[in-house]
Amino acid sequence: MRLLLNPQNKAYLRGMAKEFGASPGQLRDELNQLANADILKTERVGRQVFYQANREHALFPELNSMVRKALGMDRILDSILRRLGDLERAALIDDYAEGRDSGLIDLVLLGNIDHDNLSDLTRKTEKYLSRRIRTLVYESGDERAFENLLKGRPSLLLWKRGTDDR
Repeated sequence: MRLLLNPQNKAYLRGMAKEFGASPGQLRDELNQLANADILKTERVGRQVFYQANREHALFPELNSMVRKALGMDRILDSILRRLGDLERAALIDDYAEGRDSGLIDLVLLGNIDHDNLSDLTRKTEKYLSRRIRTLVYESGDERAFENLLKGRPSLLLWKRGTDDR
């Protein structure tokens, strides 16, 4: 999930094994199966093998969509777009942006947001997903602060007004 959610990121075996509390041998088998199916690309740097999602694979768009749905992002985003007011941008940061299911979803919003609807949406979505959602809202005009928060940390832009990208 981590690699398919953020296809620009690379990860190496021991780092992922430590992060997920899995044995390197078990994880290697899974990663190699995905690499053999061409879903992941590999790159050797010294003694380390880095894995990265293969965006060119015919199934990549569907796999990426499935990961987003598994993490509940599709519902979060749809609810945000329908109910929160004048949203300019929405981004996931930290664990979920890296594809790690830590149980805490950090969501950063930019725009003139209806805070009452945000509280209601957050409460309902937390129950549905069985995960805590922490939100940070920047008002319209605070684009610089929004961008500064995203710099140097894992982030995934979910939505930007005026584009169809999610």
